[in-house]
Amino acid sequence: MSLGDFLKRIFTWWNGQTVATQFFTWRFGQKVGEDAQGNIFYRNADDSRRWVVYNGEAEASRIEPDWHGWLHRIWDTPPTERPLPRQSWEQPHQANLTGTMMAYAPSGSIRRSAPADHKDYEAWSPE
Repeated sequence: MSLGDFLKRIFTWWNGQTVATQFFTWRFGQKVGEDAQGNIFYRNADDSRRWVVYNGEAEASRIEPDWHGWLHRIWDTPPTERPLPRQSWEQPHQANLTGTMMAYAPSGSIRRSAPADHKDYEAWSPE
């Protein structure tokens, strides 16, 4: 690990786990499971605390609904022991892409590489 990576882990929380979180996880954490994105879920011995160590950037919308429910105590059994039943019409979980380059941009948006040409638009100007 380089000095830059070590300093990032000490002073930032959005680049994976900090040194303090890593120590707490090592000391008290019991691994419960891992999701498809590589996020790892933990709890302590008496299940009074539950947490996630993100694989990469810490972005809460990257957590799938079944793990979200377990983290927030909507249900007690983790998805590794009893997965949620899936419906045939359900789409796979997708993180919130707002604010990223992959966010939705409708036609005519200035964020598109080739914005639509609006020939029917005439800008208003005061006379």
